[in-house]
Amino acid sequence: MGTVHASRKKLEEPSVISNEDCIPCEAEDRAPGNPGSFEDIHKKVKDLYPQNFEGARLIINKILSQHFNVTHTITLSSVTPSGYKFGAKYIGTKVVNPNERYPVASGDIAPNGNLTASFMHTLGCRLRYKLSAQIADGKCKASSSSLEYRSNDFTVAITLANPKFTKKQGTVVIHFLQSITSRIALGAEIACLRGSKVPGGQQTVMCMAFRHSTGLTTLSGTIGEAGLHLCYHRKASSQLEIGVELETNTRTHQSIATIVYQVNVPYADLLFRGIVNSETTVGGVFEKKLYPIPESSLIISALLNHKKQQFRVGVGLNIGQ
Repeated sequence: MGTVHASRKKLEEPSVISNEDCIPCEAEDRAPGNPGSFEDIHKKVKDLYPQNFEGARLIINKILSQHFNVTHTITLSSVTPSGYKFGAKYIGTKVVNPNERYPVASGDIAPNGNLTASFMHTLGCRLRYKLSAQIADGKCKASSSSLEYRSNDFTVAITLANPKFTKKQGTVVIHFLQSITSRIALGAEIACLRGSKVPGGQQTVMCMAFRHSTGLTTLSGTIGEAGLHLCYHRKASSQLEIGVELETNTRTHQSIATIVYQVNVPYADLLFRGIVNSETTVGGVFEKKLYPIPESSLIISALLNHKKQQFRVGVGLNIGQ
């Protein structure tokens, strides 16, 4: 009897152990996870927009080390300011996740002294802060500082933009985004504006946000006093992505619908982004890698507005991406 009981116990032990191992995995699968930043709620559609430019542009990127690289940009254009810009970026050694390293400091400066800079760092793995400033003509034209906390299933952030403490002016924005399930996230935004150019001297704007993502498709939107903003993204295949955006302003009674798409042909080293909107604007950016020059690409940009009868073309060369 003892032998039979012992053998039966040995047969039962593997099933007990496997059940205990499955319980934590199922609990982790049910967890919705952190929804990310409120500012990135429309990110998948925004990333499909082509970066159109006019004229000629040369960008040379030099990687000096694993953490530091510099960029030289020369632009010749009749629309945007022409000239030279020097940029630098430093990425630290603190790893929060495989796609995030801190601190991150970046900026670019022109010969006339115009400067744009930003600094991001993290305290622990949940608290992040960001500082940014823009200096032009020897004056600080814009500045902002933000603090963000990421929990297991929600993100809350506060941003202070263009503060003038002596005049009691500035903008304060509070974001909150909560994961309801692994696919659904709900959030809210409250913005308080105070300044001489604000109607009535002070104004508060609030909006609600949602996002539903299945991996291949993502539907996101914000609705509030200022209007309605809807975005839909679909990954049709490994080579084609499509996005649709609708922006409605209830104050000006205007709506703009936009279709953007991206075609990636890896075997041809070709990437194309296009845009068509209800304002009769059609544009695209064509990017083709060049060989045998390592890590370089040729960029051709075109933008046509039928209503304004404007057509702009740009040609660029990126070296050392």
